[in-house]
Amino acid sequence: MIFWSCSTNKNTFLSRSVHTTATKYNVLYNGKLAFDKQKELLDNDYKDDFTKIIPIEPLKLKEDKELELSTMPNSKISMPSNSTNKKKFNIEKIGLKKSDLPINNKNNKNNKIEDAQSSTATGFARAEEKAVKAVQKHSINIGSVEKNKQIDDAYFLLGKSRYYDQRFVPALETFKYMIKKYPESELFDKARVWEAKTLIRLGQEEDAVYKLEKQLLKRKKIPNNIKDKAHTALAMAYLKQDSIQQTINNLNKALEYTKKNYNQATRNAFVLAQLYRKQNKIDSSNIVFELISLDKKAPYHFQIYAQIERAKNYNKETDDTISILEQLEKLTKNRDNRPYLDGIFYQIGKIKLANNKPDEAIIYFKKTLRTKMAHNQEKDFAYEQLGNIYFDKASFLKAGAYYDSVLNITKNEKSRRIRKIKRKRKSLDDVIHLEGIVKKNDSLLKLISMSKEEQTNFFNNYIKELKRKEEEAKIIAENQKTSNFSGFGNSGSKQNSAKGSKFYFYNTQTVSFGEQEFKKVWGNRSLNDNWRLSNTSSIYNEEKENKYKIAEDKIDESKKYDVKAYLEKIPSDIVKIDSIKTNRNKAYYKLGVIYKEQFKKPTLSIDKLEKLLSFKPDSKLILPSYYHLYKAYLEINNSKSNYYKNKIIKDFPDSRYTQLITNPNDKENIDKNSPDNIYYNVYCKYEYEDYDKVIKECNKYIKSLDENPIIAKFELLKAQAIGKTTGKEKYIEALTFVVENYPNTDEGKRAQEILDFLKGIEPIKKNKEKQEKTETKNEKIKRKSNFNNKLPSNKKMLERIKKNDKP
Repeated sequence: MIFWSCSTNKNTFLSRSVHTTATKYNVLYNGKLAFDKQKELLDNDYKDDFTKIIPIEPLKLKEDKELELSTMPNSKISMPSNSTNKKKFNIEKIGLKKSDLPINNKNNKNNKIEDAQSSTATGFARAEEKAVKAVQKHSINIGSVEKNKQIDDAYFLLGKSRYYDQRFVPALETFKYMIKKYPESELFDKARVWEAKTLIRLGQEEDAVYKLEKQLLKRKKIPNNIKDKAHTALAMAYLKQDSIQQTINNLNKALEYTKKNYNQATRNAFVLAQLYRKQNKIDSSNIVFELISLDKKAPYHFQIYAQIERAKNYNKETDDTISILEQLEKLTKNRDNRPYLDGIFYQIGKIKLANNKPDEAIIYFKKTLRTKMAHNQEKDFAYEQLGNIYFDKASFLKAGAYYDSVLNITKNEKSRRIRKIKRKRKSLDDVIHLEGIVKKNDSLLKLISMSKEEQTNFFNNYIKELKRKEEEAKIIAENQKTSNFSGFGNSGSKQNSAKGSKFYFYNTQTVSFGEQEFKKVWGNRSLNDNWRLSNTSSIYNEEKENKYKIAEDKIDESKKYDVKAYLEKIPSDIVKIDSIKTNRNKAYYKLGVIYKEQFKKPTLSIDKLEKLLSFKPDSKLILPSYYHLYKAYLEINNSKSNYYKNKIIKDFPDSRYTQLITNPNDKENIDKNSPDNIYYNVYCKYEYEDYDKVIKECNKYIKSLDENPIIAKFELLKAQAIGKTTGKEKYIEALTFVVENYPNTDEGKRAQEILDFLKGIEPIKKNKEKQEKTETKNEKIKRKSNFNNKLPSNKKMLERIKKNDKP
């Protein structure tokens, strides 16, 4: 009798009481515990990226979910109904299983769920399992009316579990079912909000906005906590649609109604401040950030990041620099703020940089990199700032190394910022190469100009310095071997050795072997940032070491203490010395042009070009140097600019540069004689297969246009013409000349590709792929030409038009 009276098919006081109590205090209680525990783990694991506008709801989508949502159509999702419809709901069409549908007692009598003791499910899966169990075992559905008041809670838990498990379509199904089935439930308004949130996750923002604004918020007597959640969900929808002002309005309304949920309220306020900044309402943004930093109820990490973000809004004209810096410095002294030190140091560096204190800024940017808990994003920005500072200081080697560090750690390789850094870094390659030539050849020429006695003294000093450094290195190596990291391994680690510890640094042999292997691969590297980079060794060397480098590279190890060996390496042949001078002069000229044209640094350009003129270079370099000095001084010193202008007009009256200066508007005549126009005319002859004329004219213009960057184009065109008229050997010889003389140009790289192909270095597969691509292109061209041939002629078309006939 007791069993029969507790049946779910009986609507009695006893059955209602028993099943309601069992649902609430047994099944749902365990389900809610599992849900709350997993939700707490989810929140703790989530890390906000404060370099962007943080999300209003912290939920990191899985990669497969992001792909799934991005490919979903923007049509409304049809939902199943209990009523008999003509068209059945297609489960497979949206990737659902029958088990994913919301459960009711009638349709799921035969579906059994595992008992709590035998189940191994955890987190949201366990919460979902408990919710399903509550419905299946304790639902009292009589006459399509639910008599167990806890079943709506079970459905609500089921929907939330599916939502956080990122099964958004089944979650939406659950909330829709709940809204339809339980209109009088206390959870009805909450289900409306969760339905809208799920629609937002599925890309149905317009539908979500309609349901919240037109259906939920239009109702009377809505509790404040529901209004708070509804406006927060509306802000999510509008933010996804990039409606900034609507997002701000709804966040402000949500903050009006928030009373207990401090975490969400703080997040809403933080997003609000970020959006004010995006609208360039800096004062409003500052007020909100300051309120968050002073709010003791706000989560601690938001209080700290609010101060960091406030510092991002710094304006030296309106803000109190001293107080902001003092506030940030105070944060660095608190041990609890160690996880945030990278962001704090970075903002201090930015403020120092804004106040024209680059040396102090460098200190703080390097502190950012040295913090133990530095985030990749902050490192990324710190490396970029250091690269920019050294770039402005014309320390291009260091700038290049820091830009390399950015490219090594960045995860957003396709972003506009990274593409810009890549272009900047690529342009530095030529400068680094040319600066190397200048230093090397200047030091060689300085040695050559010394007397024999001075040369001998120079290398005697070098050998003394070399011996001193080697002695220091030996002492350090011996101390390392004898100590064997004594703090770990010898007297202090007898217990470890007795126990047979496998720690790497406790074993002397493995340590020394590791040192030798490291030196084989990397050489002697100083303890610095970016030590892996191939060019970093030259970055951190002192000037004293640099001036010996040329001799050191070429001397045999057995003769490194022999002064005569170094003296023999100094060039004495006049032809070689002239070649060194010529290469040095060309490098100075190219650097002068690059600094002026590419980097917009006229002072550096002037320095290089005036040094070049002091060397009395070849006459071909004098005129273009005068012209570039005239242009560079236009921005700095008009009298100097006029000096070089007059020299060009006086000494070179018939030159193209004189025409450019005296008749800047007469472009037609100048353009005819411009290098680009000349090259175009020669290339046209190549197209007409007049290869002999191409070779002759290329030789002519290579001489007359010496030191112009377009020469590389003429050289490659000449090589192509030689390839058409002579054999393979001559063609390879001509291409090799281009590669050797113009290695950093696009033409030199193209010549290298052709050489690799001719020598069989390029893989056959690539060639086949290229041939297939060209074949497909040719086929397309043929198809188009065939189609055009099938069209009627113009005369026939006119005749048809006159006859009012359709073609």
